[in-house]
Amino acid sequence: MIRIANIAIVAAALAVAVPVLAADPLIDEALASGTIGEQWDGYLGFVASPSADVKSAVDAINIKRRASYTQVAAARNVTVDQFAQTTACQTLRAVKPGRAYKLQDGSWRTRQGAEAIAPDYCG
Repeated sequence: MIRIANIAIVAAALAVAVPVLAADPLIDEALASGTIGEQWDGYLGFVASPSADVKSAVDAINIKRRASYTQVAAARNVTVDQFAQTTACQTLRAVKPGRAYKLQDGSWRTRQGAEAIAPDYCG
């Protein structure tokens, strides 16, 4: 029963994460250039100082993510942070080679290829 509940949470996490990044050329460019990246906490972060436009776009995405996480977390009876981190397990696995990501130790890395990327708490 717990496994089914975990699968439902992961499915909901994917449903939340994917639309929030949908086709923003400014974000795509910032991800590709390494200015921003995915973080272990379920939010985008700044690897380098962004332009005002990129900062604004990332802030808007993170606000949308937080709102989505809050809604799903309430429905699933988990905390917002728990759900955000569950979502991060999936978004980090989907980071494309050459793009930046950050795990719990706080250091930014660049995905080299098909190596596994996941915080310790991911199953």
